Amino acid sequence: MSKYDVVAITTNDYKRQAKQRLPNFLFDYIEGGANAEQTLQANTADFKRYTLRQRVMRDVSAVDTSTSLFGESLSMPLALAPVGMAGLFARRGEVQAARAAEKNGIPFTLSTVAICSSEEVQSATNQPFWFQLYMLRDRALVLDMLHRAAASGCKTLVFTVDLALPGMRLRDYRNGMLGGSTKGKISYLTQLFTRPGWLLDIGILGKPHSLGNLKHKVESASDLDRYKAFVESHFDPSATWKDIAWLRNNWSGNIIIKGIMDADDAKAAVDAGADGIVVSNHGGRQLDGVSSTIDKLPSIANSVGQQTKVLLDGGIHNGVDVVKAIALGADSVLIGRSWVYAMAAQGEAGVNKLLALYQQEIAAMMGLMGVNRIEELNSDVIERFNQSTNHLIIRSVKHPLFGEAI
Repeated sequence: MSKYDVVAITTNDYKRQAKQRLPNFLFDYIEGGANAEQTLQANTADFKRYTLRQRVMRDVSAVDTSTSLFGESLSMPLALAPVGMAGLFARRGEVQAARAAEKNGIPFTLSTVAICSSEEVQSATNQPFWFQLYMLRDRALVLDMLHRAAASGCKTLVFTVDLALPGMRLRDYRNGMLGGSTKGKISYLTQLFTRPGWLLDIGILGKPHSLGNLKHKVESASDLDRYKAFVESHFDPSATWKDIAWLRNNWSGNIIIKGIMDADDAKAAVDAGADGIVVSNHGGRQLDGVSSTIDKLPSIANSVGQQTKVLLDGGIHNGVDVVKAIALGADSVLIGRSWVYAMAAQGEAGVNKLLALYQQEIAAMMGLMGVNRIEELNSDVIERFNQSTNHLIIRSVKHPLFGEAI
């Protein structure tokens, strides 16, 4: 990076600024993955195995990035993924992100373990948000959150199924965020006081730091050992597909099942009444060593793409990645780390600029590929790069509506 590169443009630019602003343990929390972080790295790297077809001399004077999803009109096939404790990355961070999503015409997903409550986000926005839910042992608490989300105007529920047990996120122990050792506590406090801007703006002025939707169950999200204890004691590892049926009976809106990495599980989700699925490995934060989401997408989309909406998250950093995901069978994508970096760096304004760039990149890619509408992004516009032979495999990847997947 040149010393003259001072204007943040891309996800990586905002990432560098976020690292300079956040205490190291918070940056590690959003940046890190499970164990050796192999899946985290594969999520990003495997997008490079797919290339786009450039087509010229076509009329692309009417490029349109808009689409529709679950009855909503979107400016582009993208939504903000749920991110736990986002209010620790910017003052009332979930509210800032929700306002940016609304301004840019895309959905925002509020996490079960958000700092801001459903009611706080609703009062700050006019557009209904999506609500992400974990299955907790206390079903009465689950019903309470569902009722509060519905009362706040939410019509789409994102139910996360890949956290039966917490993943081994080793960075959180190395940097003293978790564990409680004396050295860890000293490191934790040192990191706080080396970021006085964060300490004032978010640590003090950004209070309360309770989990807005769960504050009567766990008081402080800034006490991260207490937060971890809550997760381990309340998340239900016994949940099965029958619990989706229970959820379906208690939620009249759309249900999206997030955390699908297998075609058989995708079929089970559809059979359980899912209106959509998210091909997701939790951003590489749960099972390390599992495939990247972009590599699993074609087979899953081929399996259930005609029966339900298929979304993808993991590894998406720009509009080029979005176009590749749509061409490989996704109806839309979710971004998580990308918007958090922008928000941590520059708040709501940063998220606005990042989302505007995503849309500009998607439009530019479409025009240079010779297509005008999102529906035209299919198997005809994508190629796969064979790394072992350094050759392109032309049109070997098939969209679920046009043939078999790789």
